[in-house]
Amino acid sequence: MNNTELSHDAKREDIANHYKEFMIGKIHHVVCPICGAGDVKNIFSVRDRTVSQENFRVVECNSCGLRYTQDAPDQASIGDYYKSEDYISHTDSSKTVINRLYKFVRHFTIRSKMKIVQRMTALKRGNLLDVGSGTGFFAGAMKKAGWQVTGLEPDQGARNVALASHQVKLEGMDELFRLPESSFDAITLWHVLEHVHELKRYVHQFRLLLREKGRILIAVPNYTAHDATVYQEYWAAYDVPRHLYHFSPESMKRLMDEQGMIIEKKIPMFVDSYYVSLLSSKYKKGKTNWWGALFTASVSNAKALFRPERCSSVIYVIRKR
Repeated sequence: MNNTELSHDAKREDIANHYKEFMIGKIHHVVCPICGAGDVKNIFSVRDRTVSQENFRVVECNSCGLRYTQDAPDQASIGDYYKSEDYISHTDSSKTVINRLYKFVRHFTIRSKMKIVQRMTALKRGNLLDVGSGTGFFAGAMKKAGWQVTGLEPDQGARNVALASHQVKLEGMDELFRLPESSFDAITLWHVLEHVHELKRYVHQFRLLLREKGRILIAVPNYTAHDATVYQEYWAAYDVPRHLYHFSPESMKRLMDEQGMIIEKKIPMFVDSYYVSLLSSKYKKGKTNWWGALFTASVSNAKALFRPERCSSVIYVIRKR
């Protein structure tokens, strides 16, 4: 890359880091947070059905395909949008039938995630950084399996639950930038990256913390999936404004390319399709349409059977270039 290209990249990064505030506590992106392009289109307005009932605009970059929530709360204001018993990753709530179903299935999905980490790192035990640990269910399971676990979680209430329920002491997110470089065999983010305000800064730090043969595993919703197309603005995985970004496989590739990393494998999360479709049907109809949601999720999974990049949620396995 020549100096001119570096200069252009630096300018794009400066622009991408510039936010125009229309009102206190809201972030308006002038350009795409990943590629720096200014050519975006409005997709639709999505309601926050978990906490505030506010509407938020979802836009799409015409260059890299990233969708993102425009005028989302800034880092200082976002905390209020997580304060709900329905937000299961922070409370471990069993309030609704869907939440109880989620917690039942989680026992099986945790084992699957553990096996994926071991398979992708070729290690039975190692050093793990779990980012956005929530109530510590996965971090606790990995600790019991013999891994040295560092767990990070911004929400104090969730950290308290993790300590009480899983005997895992989680640290705040600021600890991420105090950890020594090349320390971890695996870095996991289970539906976390879409919540991170400082997207590129965090991904850059993950690369620094990863050992040469280590792997990063990032699970995020995929708005190009069949169920997302069916439910449109009612698709529960948009989860505005907590989800700041809405990834496609192409936008994830672009993000990792820019940070000097490669996506070596995509793994479908078939169970997520059912959970998301059940919740989406409730948002769309006012009550859960069990048969319709199960049918939609099954079709979505069938389309992703041999093309994991079509699944409702995808685990991206990432290594250094």
